[in-house]
Amino acid sequence: MNNFSTNRRHFIKSTLTGVAAASSSGFFSIQRSLADELKSPNERMTVGLIGSGGIARSNMNSSKQWLKIVAIADVDKGRREEFNARYALGKATLTEDYREVIERDDVDVIHVATPDHWHTKPVIEAMLAGKDVYCEKPLTLTIDEGKLIRKVQKETGRVVQVGTQQRSQFDLFVKAMAIVAEGRLGRIQQVQAAIGAAPSCPSLPVSQTPSGLNFDRWLGPAPKVDYRQLIDDQGESLSNCHYTFRWWYEYSGGKLTDWGAHHVDICNWALKLNGQTEGPTSIEGVATHPVKFENGYPVQKDRFNTATEFKFVVKYPNGTEMIIRHDTDNGVLITGEKGRIFVNRKKLVGKPVENLKHNPLPEDAIAKVYRNFPMEENNARTAHWGNFLHCVRERKLPISDVHSHMEMLNICHLAGISARFARPLKWDPVTETILEDEEANSFLSRPYRQGYEIEM
Repeated sequence: MNNFSTNRRHFIKSTLTGVAAASSSGFFSIQRSLADELKSPNERMTVGLIGSGGIARSNMNSSKQWLKIVAIADVDKGRREEFNARYALGKATLTEDYREVIERDDVDVIHVATPDHWHTKPVIEAMLAGKDVYCEKPLTLTIDEGKLIRKVQKETGRVVQVGTQQRSQFDLFVKAMAIVAEGRLGRIQQVQAAIGAAPSCPSLPVSQTPSGLNFDRWLGPAPKVDYRQLIDDQGESLSNCHYTFRWWYEYSGGKLTDWGAHHVDICNWALKLNGQTEGPTSIEGVATHPVKFENGYPVQKDRFNTATEFKFVVKYPNGTEMIIRHDTDNGVLITGEKGRIFVNRKKLVGKPVENLKHNPLPEDAIAKVYRNFPMEENNARTAHWGNFLHCVRERKLPISDVHSHMEMLNICHLAGISARFARPLKWDPVTETILEDEEANSFLSRPYRQGYEIEM
């Protein structure tokens, strides 16, 4: 059971139920009902943060009306103190060790907002400790981590929401999915995810670790290396740590698991709504890296190493294909037998969209795609947190659950493996293994550094 009190749980559940009954179209506001009523900190759910950087700030700005921050874990002393002063009025308990947050009895939910290589371990350990979790995307660093998270989620029944908030942007992405679900595009032939090019950098020298940062613990499960940093001509910090961690395969997957986790997710959602029941069977393409690779590993250790430019084609048994590319307008292009639409965070366009003027979607079309969850009209991030907290209270699978998330994230990870070996891959979506390529198949997992194994 959750740790929050029976009275608080009953109050919030009854509030949500009343709001749900107030609208037949599904466009009602969790935010207004809860934010107006839950004015006392004692009535809000408590949250423990693991990671207190920029994404944690964005998420707490979007959900602060429902939550009370009681504990913050971060390996950077300055970050956790600044976050505490700004978002918890200096009242949260601070620690360097995330396990102290998970173990607290007064924490209702956990927010994991760490770099990618530090996602799986605390998510699993939080679930095993009986906590529900909101974890930033991408959920994992590897495919095998996803298998383990899904296994533990099924065994524990915990609610885990992944921070792919485009699934809760109703006027654009969810509306696009409703157009697909209503058959306005016909059978989908191709989906494209344009996710942008990644940066490169000059050689980053070994540097002194910034004061207050426990870099060894920041590395955690990843291999032990020296701290590197360079301040460029614009005053931007380029390093193998904060801010630019995403451009190192050791800690992330580059653009393929960054924007890929958003747009490939929408592509996969569209295919599922269109009746695509079988997973992909192969991926092939081209990729450019800023360093040379041997046997799947970068030769140079002093600079960013994830793919900067790329184009991959993912093929399905029925002839449908998914294209993942760095060029063209950032967003998702969905092409069907009856027409095509393009959607990103600013627009939804195409002839099927224009046709809505004289042939609108059914009143409940968007609500059905959103699985009839309560919907927040304000912004996607707020709505996504509202969905998570609603599902925590109702014990339901959230809109961005770990199982559907890993269906698409496996594709992003496969693209990264294909890029590192510069060769096509055959994929078995049932066993989730790479076929006829043992070397590439060995990259489904990565060893954890001693002392940082997952505590089961």
